[in-house]
Amino acid sequence: MISNIILPSKPKVISETEFKAVYEIDGLFPGYGHTIGNSLRRIILSSLPGAAVTSVKIEGVSHEFSTIEGVKEDVINILLNLKMVRFRMTTEEPQKVTLKISGPKKVTAKDFKTPGQVEVMNPEQFVCEVTTKMTLEMELTIERGLGYLSKEMLHKDKVEVGTIALDAIFTPIRRVNYEVENMRVGDRTDYNRLRLAIETDGILTPREAFEKSLQMLLAQLGAIASFTSSSPESETKEELTPVSKHNSEEILKNRVEDLGLSARTANALAAASIRTVGGLVRKSEKDISEIEGMGDRALEEIKDVLAKMSLALR
Repeated sequence: MISNIILPSKPKVISETEFKAVYEIDGLFPGYGHTIGNSLRRIILSSLPGAAVTSVKIEGVSHEFSTIEGVKEDVINILLNLKMVRFRMTTEEPQKVTLKISGPKKVTAKDFKTPGQVEVMNPEQFVCEVTTKMTLEMELTIERGLGYLSKEMLHKDKVEVGTIALDAIFTPIRRVNYEVENMRVGDRTDYNRLRLAIETDGILTPREAFEKSLQMLLAQLGAIASFTSSSPESETKEELTPVSKHNSEEILKNRVEDLGLSARTANALAAASIRTVGGLVRKSEKDISEIEGMGDRALEEIKDVLAKMSLALR
């Protein structure tokens, strides 16, 4: 009987450091270990915001297949090393990070000059080695986003001469995996124990990543918890937007115009009759992309704003 299902335990900390942690949930109904474990893994990998290098300018370099006289590494290897540098940003606006250094010297991430809104999380990351007395100058553009975006998606317009566009790995998660094993609960031996291992790059702690993913999952489930039968015509009405309990109910009532979105994005949503957060989270990424005037950057902007409220698109 469904009514006899035993509820699982609260998450337990098996091990936890600054970058790595293992959490465990006992007493999950048979099969629920994989259901919940896979859901959390997908959310952790795809829906937690981070920052990444999206374009690079190197003095005297016009394209990525160049070499730099006096620098041991070619430009492609330098770009690969730059992708490994992790940044924490406290603003949604793109930021510029610069480097001007004279050799000979091994250049690492700590040599970059950053604005107050940007912090380098792995200052010892190797960038390149300057082998002569030449001066190396470069400028990086850092942006916030979700998951992975190719350079074609990030830079739909042509970049200016001398700027090298990069694919961006925004996610602050290095790896996440889960294991499920059977355990005894009462007379049954087929209940599940879920063990979730998370490793981050330091932008978030593993606990923050775990907690945010749980909040997002609960927000998504809470939004559909009050589902009732209705005609297709009535489903589009704002007043039928489902809401979750407690604080989520007030969050979902917030108006889109109060979210701090850019004017273009807010106007496009208003034109599509999406006026509240509740109405917004009922839409999928495909629904948003099909709205006139809504591009990939606007979609990422919306996802970032929702993520701050522990919400996500359907």
